[in-house]
Amino acid sequence: MSNNQERKRGLGRGLSALMADVSETETVAAKGPSAADQMVAIEKITPNPDQPRKQFVKDDLDDLAASIKEKGVLQPLIVRARDGGKFEIVAGERRWRAAQMAQLHELPVIVREFSDIEVLEVAIIENIQRADLNAAEEAAGYKQLMDKFGHTQEKMAEALGKSRSHIANLLRLLNLPAPILDLLRDGRLSAGHARALIPAQDPLKLAQQVIKGGLSVRATESLVKREQAGDTTGKSGTQSKGDEKDADTKALEGDLSANLGMKVSLSHKSGQESGQLTVQYKNLDQLDELCRLLSNS
Repeated sequence: MSNNQERKRGLGRGLSALMADVSETETVAAKGPSAADQMVAIEKITPNPDQPRKQFVKDDLDDLAASIKEKGVLQPLIVRARDGGKFEIVAGERRWRAAQMAQLHELPVIVREFSDIEVLEVAIIENIQRADLNAAEEAAGYKQLMDKFGHTQEKMAEALGKSRSHIANLLRLLNLPAPILDLLRDGRLSAGHARALIPAQDPLKLAQQVIKGGLSVRATESLVKREQAGDTTGKSGTQSKGDEKDADTKALEGDLSANLGMKVSLSHKSGQESGQLTVQYKNLDQLDELCRLLSNS
């Protein structure tokens, strides 16, 4: 294989083949057990340590375990061989967990050769497409791809079929304090609420107000603006509706701020194409860096 061909084996290679395997087993599940490469003792199967999903709903696992007790595992796990006769799960960790609850001694598996990057990609894609990762887990999965393998947001967007703004907005959530991410994982805050809290000075305090008051995303955005203006009473502000920034503007401000490492503010009047972009620098070093960036062609 040539070097060019090797480079093409990066993000996304092999995923369609794997997902085809998964879809095929789902199709035959209604008819009966599907063909597996082999049966493997359950103690020889290990989960993927980089699995983005960290929480599994107990009720869902209970239901799946009851089904497995009655009908067995109809969909083979997809695994890759590891040292010592072990197998690491590529797709199917929920079935593996439920099978343990059902006290099965061995499981049907399909063995495939996948690199570390492909295993992580598959875990992210399988969860997003089939089990709806919450926003915090999805963001963590994207960050793993960037940190471990150096992928850019643009490359991930193209390979995973997501928009760059979708990935950028999710990654911005990881700037929030851990307690807020826990609220997001638990479903007590939506991704929209969490995004609105990103620029807050005390996001956890405001998050508690949002949950207690059952505030909408728009009301949360207004609450954050009042906090920034020095009003944390939670009462209605006097800011006119026309002055409120839409979610796209806020997202663009966040992207620019993250890329520059400086606070960026966008303002434009409704119905007009002109406006202002303001960049705040904290010291002369940041000013020099900004001048350098603006001077580059």
